[in-house]
Amino acid sequence: MTQMTAEDVPAQPSMLKSHWGGLVFLVFVILAIVWSMLRVLAWMGDEQQLPLSQIVVQGELQHVSPTDVRNAVLTLGTLKSFMLQDVDTIHGAVASLPWVANVAIRKQWPDTLKVNVTEYQPEAVWNGSQLLDIHGVVFDASPEDVKDRHLVSLHGPEGSEEEVLHVWRELRDILASTDYKIAALALNERRSWRIVTRDGVRIELGRESRNERLQRFVALIKDINATGRTIQYVDLRYDTGAAVGWKAPVQAGEE
Repeated sequence: MTQMTAEDVPAQPSMLKSHWGGLVFLVFVILAIVWSMLRVLAWMGDEQQLPLSQIVVQGELQHVSPTDVRNAVLTLGTLKSFMLQDVDTIHGAVASLPWVANVAIRKQWPDTLKVNVTEYQPEAVWNGSQLLDIHGVVFDASPEDVKDRHLVSLHGPEGSEEEVLHVWRELRDILASTDYKIAALALNERRSWRIVTRDGVRIELGRESRNERLQRFVALIKDINATGRTIQYVDLRYDTGAAVGWKAPVQAGEE
């Protein structure tokens, strides 16, 4: 007698119906997911959905106002939706403000743009028209903004900002024990250094051994002051000693 195996048994109609029913359901689920994703993408791409309506400005601000930041953002036009707004463009607009050293921007659900601003910390006036921060970075804020702070005025060729700032700190420390305070320090194209003190004394240091030469001046101050005369300039561009120029005495009746 011939035996019939399970493979030889023809599929029953109920089994075929169940198989195709499962396949149709799976296709339906996939189509539903795709349709839902397309709807979500369309919703996300609609500028009318979740529009950004608030700008929150954060940071310790002295020279940049929240209004300055908001105006910089709004120069780009009306804010877009939460999903579509490009924060890199806003970053560039805020970073272009003169006093802004760093800016961090993030979106907060559902309608807020948060802008965190860090200002430059000015240390000196640079070449009379710009400012220098504590790290020797030049920025384009006006010296008039900090005129009440009486910052030192530093001068030098382009690219020498960090060097001049560093040298000023060294020379300031050398003079710390005296009554002389540096109002201006200049490095010229020939690499020669000059100090002007707050009371108008010009100190020529030359190109070499500037620290040692200024220390020589400090050592000579007692003898210079003993003359009772007022210094106009001190030239220390010698191996030893110094050339001292005196201010003319004020005549009686002169102001």
